Amino acid sequence: MGTPYPTPIDPSNTRIGFIGIGVMGAAMASRLISAGYNLSFYARNPSNPNSLSLQSKGATLSPSISALAQSSNVLFTMVGHPSDVRSLYLDGPDPILSSLNPNSVTVDTTSSHPDLARQIFSAARDRSSWSVDAPVSGGDIGARDGKLAIFAAGDRDVVEWLQPLFSVMGKATYMGGAGCGQSCKIANQITIGGNLVGLSEGLVFAKRVGLDLEKFVEAVREGAAGSKAMELFAGRMIGRDFRPGGYAEYQVKDLGMGVDVVEGGDDESCVVLPGAAICKQIFQSMVANGDAKLGGQGVITVIERINGM
Repeated sequence: MGTPYPTPIDPSNTRIGFIGIGVMGAAMASRLISAGYNLSFYARNPSNPNSLSLQSKGATLSPSISALAQSSNVLFTMVGHPSDVRSLYLDGPDPILSSLNPNSVTVDTTSSHPDLARQIFSAARDRSSWSVDAPVSGGDIGARDGKLAIFAAGDRDVVEWLQPLFSVMGKATYMGGAGCGQSCKIANQITIGGNLVGLSEGLVFAKRVGLDLEKFVEAVREGAAGSKAMELFAGRMIGRDFRPGGYAEYQVKDLGMGVDVVEGGDDESCVVLPGAAICKQIFQSMVANGDAKLGGQGVITVIERINGM
């Protein structure tokens, strides 16, 4: 029973699995449940609030990663770091890929490394299953509202097959072969990191010279300074709402993959990114200040500290 690739996805038959029910993952899983899909999940701490909330909505708690992999046609993952992804898929005591059924599909939405995504894709194909790297952008609000930008990569036909699920969570764009989704997410994080630092500096300057911050944002938002980052985060910065959609420490990780890692190891793939390097240092300062688990919009506190505010 069920609908492994390429049988069309159908809410009444396709069995969805989910690993990683933090702020983002829980919201994404909730949307799939609300769309009528049969969803099971694995949680290291079954009694945490997100686990209990998903169960109250009809999700099933799986006893192990292997049991979840065996019972899922499509298995989503949303964890923290590339090391977590590697352990989960390849090297851990209960790796996903060792338990998948033929033609099952894994979708890693974690912000991870392109080379690792390619390794997982190759290992999945060796087991007659499929892997898609599909990191997301949009934070907790985008996850909650189904407005995530999804950067999907791997086999084009498999990505197209997954569209009914992606459309529940946001808008998916096919980026190319395995690893291209992760490369797109790194480029995305370089862009949003610069936006957050620029927005923080604009607000700190406006406050120092005596402007009303809400009027400042309203005045500039329709001009060239306006951005999605301003729409999502200016109000939170002004209101001191630093609850995480994505942790500051993850921003450091993502920027590091762009600044510190040379994909492929040859000179032609090396890109000089001075702005991203500076942004990484600023977010590292935020982590050093003890704010690793705050949302990225909390970077304004670093700019404030530098200015004695």
